[in-house]
Amino acid sequence: MPLSALDFVLAARRSEITGLQQLLQMSKLVGAVSQLIHLLQRERGTVNIYLCSQGTLWGDRLSERSRQVQQAVLAMDTQLLALDLAGQTMANASRLFSRIAIALNSLSSLPALREQVAALSIQQPEAMSCYSEVIRTHLALIFEAADTSGDPSVSRALLAMFSFMQGKELAGQERALAAAGFTSRHFDDQAHQQLLELIEGQERCFHTFMEFADECALTLWQQQQRTDSSELERFRRIACTCATPAGEPHDVALRWFDIATARIDGMKIIEDRLEERLMACCEQRIHDAQRCGARQQQEIAQLPQRDNHYAALIPPQLSRSILELIEQQSRQLQAQDAELAALRATLADRKLVERAKGLLIQHHGMSEPQAHKILRDMAMKQNKKLAEIAEAMLSVAAVMGKSAP
Repeated sequence: MPLSALDFVLAARRSEITGLQQLLQMSKLVGAVSQLIHLLQRERGTVNIYLCSQGTLWGDRLSERSRQVQQAVLAMDTQLLALDLAGQTMANASRLFSRIAIALNSLSSLPALREQVAALSIQQPEAMSCYSEVIRTHLALIFEAADTSGDPSVSRALLAMFSFMQGKELAGQERALAAAGFTSRHFDDQAHQQLLELIEGQERCFHTFMEFADECALTLWQQQQRTDSSELERFRRIACTCATPAGEPHDVALRWFDIATARIDGMKIIEDRLEERLMACCEQRIHDAQRCGARQQQEIAQLPQRDNHYAALIPPQLSRSILELIEQQSRQLQAQDAELAALRATLADRKLVERAKGLLIQHHGMSEPQAHKILRDMAMKQNKKLAEIAEAMLSVAAVMGKSAP
């Protein structure tokens, strides 16, 4: 028997629900990666103090931090096993799976790195760079996950979460860099500049987060900003302007570390709220789609059955009923497509910029803020958009045989 328009109305709804269920699973993966990144940041902080103190501080914490990270890796592995590796229900599956492979490969560097740290055979800047690279690959995974979403509300939640996590990572790098300076009792001009770039980078990421976040997350962020210690700003001023901080090195470094950690832990609470919001968006959309699908099936079941499958389209009263179902679904899709198109344009620009920054980080040893500054300065000089500069840089790199991560 030939298929009718009604068959495809129902098939479209089933496909939507399947896609949303896969998106929910992706959101669970994002949550697991978020926790892993937080624990990697914590391990990096402990390693930083241990190395800066030449092994006199926090050596007893190293194994516990490593164990926590391994547990988070296992939790992430559980979510990876639940993914559809065929990628049949997932947009941009190829790039996403490549990001996952890169992230998993980066974790293989940790055992050797930990041995070097324990033996004090690696310098603090190099160790920090290694941990930051592992974290960067996992942040890139989350950003790629945002491109798998075909739902505007979920896309917004993913973009808000990624931007906030990126800002939180820069806050972690600021904590580590300043702790090293306070321990050595010296900040040179390069350290001053790096710290200023990290602070500026945080503001940039949190500004983007505020564009896409829900009201609850924004309220929490405003509360966090009000509770940030005035002592934090005092330490920042010292680190960004003074070459020789006063006080005992270890006491000053640990005090700074505690203040910065309290701020980052507060950010983690907001990050968890963003994860909850992401899950709630997915679950609500699945619920709405299932409810709408059930209503459509009920309405279709009430239509008189005809021997000729196409005859149902002939009587005016039936034609109107079917047309209403199709138009209702069409209006929903049009509304989603309009919002999603705007979000995808933003996401496409962000992806170009992130890939260009990754290129500068990988091939020129830059930090994330330094890479962003290079792109921004070029954009200002050429009076072009940041994304246009990033796209041109990626094109040149492709010609020269340098691949973007």
